[in-house]
Amino acid sequence: MDIHGWDAAESALRAYLAATAEALGVPPDSTCCSMDRPATGYLALEARLPGFPDRDLALIWEDTRGWAAAIETHCGEDLIVVAYLGIDPVPAPHQVAQFVDELLADKQPGMITPPEFPAGPELLRRLAAFGYTGTHQWMTTRSSS
Repeated sequence: MDIHGWDAAESALRAYLAATAEALGVPPDSTCCSMDRPATGYLALEARLPGFPDRDLALIWEDTRGWAAAIETHCGEDLIVVAYLGIDPVPAPHQVAQFVDELLADKQPGMITPPEFPAGPELLRRLAAFGYTGTHQWMTTRSSS
């Protein structure tokens, strides 16, 4: 979904990324986002997958695909996606944390092929539910697991 140009979209996405980072136990400054087409988010993790002990693990978010786990490559190269969560474009942060826990336990959760969630105007509202207050301030709320 193209949310580029929406006044509150970047703040809402940043709040959602921060809430997800908190659920994963990593600092919010481990995240970044882009409002280009598609809107994307990135969350660096301090973990490595059992099959890739020499590669850092990250989560990437895209507005029509939701979350994916990816391993870092050498400087300047694309990330390598190892699994898509695939349940919803804006799952609750505790669901993302559970996905990561299962990946780290080598349970192979999620799906290999990227999902395609339909674009819809509710995306901003759903992102905003994670802490955007309308005044570019963040509330530190945590979803209960």
